[in-house]
Amino acid sequence: MLHHERLRPPLHDYPADEWNVIEKAFHPEFLAQSETMLALANGYLGLRGCPEEGGPNAENATLINGFYETWPIAYAEEAYGFAKTGQTICNVTDSKIIKLFVDDEPFWLPDANLLSYDRRLNMKSGTLDREILWKTPAGKQVSIKSRRLVSFEHRHVAAISYCVTLLNAKAFVVISSEMTANEPGGRVDSDDPRLAKGFSGRVLHPRASYAKGRRIVLCHATEKSRLTVACATDHALDTSCPHTDKTVYRDDFGQVAFTIEARPGDPIQLTKYMVYHTSHTASAEELCGRAEWTLDRVTAQGFQPLLRSQEQYMDDFWRRSDVRMKDVREDRTKRSTVEIQQAIRFNLFHMLQASARAEDAGVPAKGLTGKAYEGHYFWDTEIYVLPFLTYTSPQIARNLLTFRYKMLPQARARAKQLGHRGAMFPWRTISGEEASAYYAAGTAQYHINADIMYALRKYVHATGDELFLRDYGAEMLVETARLWLDLGFYSEAKRREILHQRRNRAR
Repeated sequence: MLHHERLRPPLHDYPADEWNVIEKAFHPEFLAQSETMLALANGYLGLRGCPEEGGPNAENATLINGFYETWPIAYAEEAYGFAKTGQTICNVTDSKIIKLFVDDEPFWLPDANLLSYDRRLNMKSGTLDREILWKTPAGKQVSIKSRRLVSFEHRHVAAISYCVTLLNAKAFVVISSEMTANEPGGRVDSDDPRLAKGFSGRVLHPRASYAKGRRIVLCHATEKSRLTVACATDHALDTSCPHTDKTVYRDDFGQVAFTIEARPGDPIQLTKYMVYHTSHTASAEELCGRAEWTLDRVTAQGFQPLLRSQEQYMDDFWRRSDVRMKDVREDRTKRSTVEIQQAIRFNLFHMLQASARAEDAGVPAKGLTGKAYEGHYFWDTEIYVLPFLTYTSPQIARNLLTFRYKMLPQARARAKQLGHRGAMFPWRTISGEEASAYYAAGTAQYHINADIMYALRKYVHATGDELFLRDYGAEMLVETARLWLDLGFYSEAKRREILHQRRNRAR
């Protein structure tokens, strides 16, 4: 395993807090860490914690669980049982961009004169909040406040509340809300096998693009996996200042630019709604229609109901999942009680973000915080994540086990390919087929079957969900047991006993 020296951000700019991960100053050297740690997701949709301005960033990404492209795995020498096709999660349309210009001067974090800066992952409300006071080169003070969420209640929805206020002078303000597809993929050349494969050509191919007023819809599809994604945005601007807006769009780009005659003390409140829908069967027209239906609903409700539903969801999660620390001996742990409490809640929060709405999908190794490990599902889900979910969020645990059940056809095919009866679940996958380019793991990791059955047994014992065991679990147990029989994991007498019982049941 590659080892990198641990780089710790300064405590005075990243103070410990029980309910927040706080950043009190802009540190470009910590971009990669902050983008991952401040990412928002709901198990279906994930947004890395990049600034609204579209940069700077180490690896900008907007990810949808299970949305991937395939590629042929090349080996120096072919051999029996090697996986043939790789799968890599795709960076989909980035819709979180909001650029700000004051008297034609762009707000850009590395160059900005920041009088105050506060960004925090609010684990109590499930939001990423930012408050900045910017002094322009002309001496004008600009308050910028934003609140970003990826909704747990509304699986396909994200939103940003973005408020700009001139404090000491009037100015012409332009707020450019943008969306873009097929951005450069970031870091690809590395010896680190954990990093995702980079695609050299276009990944998302345009299928539809149009605008209706302040609403823009872009639809793209992958070439080989034949998955389609529709991204739609809409906007609401609330201000007493005179303003106009202009909408433009192309195949890979959309923009709604608001020009405002800003007056001191008069806030300019922009709400941006973002919707994503994906499918491997629906047409581009149908998928765009679905995205618009969702937009119609959430724009009619407004941002505050979205925020309230998010806070209610988080209240319920913490009520059943929180682990509280008190009176930690700092001389033994070298960490304060607050630091340990923050670390525990941070991990619980990210487990929720990785799994809550992962319906008909698994839990990627990095959740939806980045593309490392190709966005693959591993056996770690069943061993490390499912026990926690079984006791705190049993419906999510059931969804993940149901997804494994839906992999049975591919698991049976894989077992047959390797000369076995029964089913052999993959070491790493998105579609259900083995996608490991490392042959020693992809052809030898038989323990995944046991990991999944362990999680199934724990779930049924904890919840008493015998209906799930009857409808799904029993078939998984039988198919994995057949593989163990073929591998000779039982004594000869035990195998004869099992075969005798099987014949009796067949009669």
